[in-house]
Amino acid sequence: MTARIERVVTAGVVEIDDAEHKVENNTWIVGDDDEVIVIDPARDAEKILEQVGEREILAVICTHGLPDHVGAAIEVAAKDEAVIALHPKDKRLWRQTWEDTWPDIDMEDEGLFAVADTELEVLITPGVTPGGVSLLSESLGVVFTGKTLLADGPGKLGGEYPSLADQLTSIGERLFTLPHETRVLPAQGEESTIGDLEPQFDRWLSGSLTGTLEETEPPLADGTHASGIKLKLDDDE
Repeated sequence: MTARIERVVTAGVVEIDDAEHKVENNTWIVGDDDEVIVIDPARDAEKILEQVGEREILAVICTHGLPDHVGAAIEVAAKDEAVIALHPKDKRLWRQTWEDTWPDIDMEDEGLFAVADTELEVLITPGVTPGGVSLLSESLGVVFTGKTLLADGPGKLGGEYPSLADQLTSIGERLFTLPHETRVLPAQGEESTIGDLEPQFDRWLSGSLTGTLEETEPPLADGTHASGIKLKLDDDE
């Protein structure tokens, strides 16, 4: 049976640096009439489980460890004793919500999860959090981008970019190399496509995200800008 994608939207308040932020979160359910994987189980387990119904939950995958996005992970996974997956670099964030438990699976780059007739490939995309990941389903033509990339651009944390250089590197090297028709399904907000967002990348590199837009060098012969090859991830972080 062909896998399909469903969205559950929940709303609430997040406190960051003593300031409250109203947010809406997307939880994505991938599967068929028999089995599903739940991605980013945000805060309202009852609403998520209502959408899942009688289907078996094979895994709960967290694209990052921020509290509002993992708040329903334990209860959702408990329905079928499903495994919970998180990148190990976000375990410290996980413990802010769940002090007495750990995820079952430490995700690695290019790891695979299978559900129904599709696979989800793990793409390491840090930036907003050190252990941020995206999940690519080539057969469904989608990438679940967590907070790394939203419909209006790179995701923020409390209105700020915790590590913008790493985030832009993740976007440029891991996401904007995907086919333009690939649907972008983020942890917050509406969906977009790689083709809709990729043309904005040069402006982001030039400082438009931080209000420091400057004159940039002309494009190289292949159409890229020199600044696009200067961003490198620090593997020791």
